[in-house]
Amino acid sequence: MKKLLEGKTKNVYELDNGNYLLEFKDDCTGSDGVFDPGGNTVGLTIEGIGKANLQTSIRYFELLKKAGIKTHYVSADIEKARMEVLPAKVFGNGIEVICRLRATGSFIRRYGDYIKDGDELPGGYVEITIKDDERGDPLITREGLEALGIMSGELFDSMKEQTLRITKIVAQELKSMGLELWDIKLEFGYNDGEIILIDEIASGNMRVYRDGAMLPPEELTRIILSA
Repeated sequence: MKKLLEGKTKNVYELDNGNYLLEFKDDCTGSDGVFDPGGNTVGLTIEGIGKANLQTSIRYFELLKKAGIKTHYVSADIEKARMEVLPAKVFGNGIEVICRLRATGSFIRRYGDYIKDGDELPGGYVEITIKDDERGDPLITREGLEALGIMSGELFDSMKEQTLRITKIVAQELKSMGLELWDIKLEFGYNDGEIILIDEIASGNMRVYRDGAMLPPEELTRIILSA
C-alpha cells in the first residue's frame, strides 16, 4: 500500500484496486488533554478508541445507506482498525462541516454576546471551515467557497442538505438511547459526479450530552456500541 496521508486521527493509504484504506488511530482532537471534536490538534490518546470509532462509523454508515444517503464506506477490518473506502476528491485542501443543534464551544467564543451556552439552535446551524492548521481552520461562507474556486454554490447546497439529514438521523438514534446530540463534525468529498460523506461518524466527531453533562468519547462509544 502507498501511504497518501498521515493525519491526526487516521492514516490514508491507496489500494491496488483504486480504493483508499483508512487506518484509525487512538488519538483524539483537543488540547491539554481535553477532548474537543472541533479541535485542530491532537489533545489526547485513548487506548482502543480507534477500533471503537471504526465500529461506530460502520453502524452509522449502514443507517445512512438505509436512508438513501451515499457515503464512501465499502468494507472494514475491525481487528486491524481499517476501513476500505471509495476514492473521493476533497474540496480545496479539505473542508469540515459542523452542524450545531445547541450553542457551545467555539460558537460561544465567537457569539457569546448574543447567546448562552446550551441554548438551542432550531433546525440546526451549519457552518463550514477550511482545513488550515496555521490559520486555525477559519470559517468560510458559501460565497467565499465560490470566490476561491473551492466549491460551487450548487454543491454547497447539496452538502448542506445532506448535513442536516445526516445530523437528524444521528440525533434521533442517540435520542433513543437517552442521549442528546449538541453538535457533529462531518466531511464531504467529490466522487463520480456527486458529493458523498467521507471520513467517519464517531464519538470523536460529536458532542453528546446526558443529564446535562457531556459524555467523554470512550463512554459515548461504549453506550452506542452496546445499544
